[in-house]
Amino acid sequence: MRRLRNVKIVATLGPASANYEIIRALHEAGADVFRLNMSHGTHDEIAEKHKIIRLVEEDTGSTIGILADLQGPKLRVGVFSNDFEILEDGAVFRLDLDVSEGDGTRVCLPHPEIFAALEPGKHLLINDGKIRLRVNECGPDFANCVVTAGGQISDRKGVNVPDVELPLAALSEKDRADLEFVAELGVDWMALSFVQRAADVKEARDLIRGRTAVLSKIEKPNAVERFEEILAVSDGIMVARGDLGVELPVQNVPPIQKRLIRKCRAVAKPVIVATQMLESMIDSPMPTRAEVSDVATAIYEGADAVMLSAESAAGSYPVEAVMTMDNVAVEVELDPTYTQIIESSRKASRASVADGIVAAAREIAETTDIKAIACFTQSGTTALLTARERPRVPIIALTPLVKTARRLALSWGCNCVITDALDRFKMAVVSAAEAARKEGFASVDDQIVVTAGVPFNVPGSTNILRVAPCDERLIYPSDSE
Repeated sequence: MRRLRNVKIVATLGPASANYEIIRALHEAGADVFRLNMSHGTHDEIAEKHKIIRLVEEDTGSTIGILADLQGPKLRVGVFSNDFEILEDGAVFRLDLDVSEGDGTRVCLPHPEIFAALEPGKHLLINDGKIRLRVNECGPDFANCVVTAGGQISDRKGVNVPDVELPLAALSEKDRADLEFVAELGVDWMALSFVQRAADVKEARDLIRGRTAVLSKIEKPNAVERFEEILAVSDGIMVARGDLGVELPVQNVPPIQKRLIRKCRAVAKPVIVATQMLESMIDSPMPTRAEVSDVATAIYEGADAVMLSAESAAGSYPVEAVMTMDNVAVEVELDPTYTQIIESSRKASRASVADGIVAAAREIAETTDIKAIACFTQSGTTALLTARERPRVPIIALTPLVKTARRLALSWGCNCVITDALDRFKMAVVSAAEAARKEGFASVDDQIVVTAGVPFNVPGSTNILRVAPCDERLIYPSDSE
């Protein structure tokens, strides 16, 4: 199913999108990757959604990626005897390990690791930052705080600790069980929550054992500070702006988003921009103009994908939300300014033969009448390097591995085609020409650029480029190489 834009759309599945008809409609409206939120639903329910996605993939002849998003540690206060209390600015409020019901002066915070990391002057944020506390005095089992931003506090509201590194693993016991389940189920990407350091990602990779690609969610200040080392051990990145906007001043988030996108692109790793992109469409068939601008900004910045969360999982207009995002993406990519921005941010340095090959392919395609760049890839690296170039012509990623094709469904501009395993460049060119015609990228009178690695089936060996006609009779007229 050919898209008219290069940026990809990730749609979260949930109660509003749990059956075949809706999931297929979401895909046909523009969803390239489906997110399974492991915070909600049983393993049986997750398995059923996975089964439906694969059925839609088979019925439509598409390549669809599946992203499982692990919950991560959840830090929450306890319960109140009156269900809620109102905290006034300047009031004193205590957090402790006492499991008894809370009141207007204290509540349980059943996380001794938080108290172990706190110091006077540090801050705690409750209920997405709506309530803010400053620590005046603390010990191994308590923190006496002053309320700097008051409001209603109620049972089991979430807690953020923005200015300390918590001695918590990114994977809870639930996450470990979920990880094993979805890795065996056969998801294509796994997103890690609560990443604070590269070691968190390495731990997950050891458990995954290559069964799925690893995507790190950047949602904590520590992760921003250590982004390069986290990026180095990740296969992809999600800019999770919700928690970033709670734990950091909101004005810091847009420049962070821009920097992270550029750093991901520089190393040819896909990056998703997520959270509240079309939030109003949970209840409205139309987005706000500010939301449309937010989606457009992420696309102008060069993100590989933009993501819908509650809009498609629990909203009243899931299909309309995907269609809106698709329409915005198409319009932005038609804007000449988009091309100027993307090309001005292109990485110029070349470190390998493969870098040079894909750069040459892009330059040839943009200076001559070339309809597409067809790249053969085993691991997906060649397609990722080609996508980093952000060429003006379509990218056809040909691979014999369904696993690789599904992972590339998340990457900018990659139109994935499953092909037979090949061992000769001649057959690679023939297959590329056939795919270009069949998928509607070129006609028999057109030319394409073909890249591959010889010998075949060796990951990372891209070393050959050819400009080829799409008429198979003209590829090798003498039937020789």
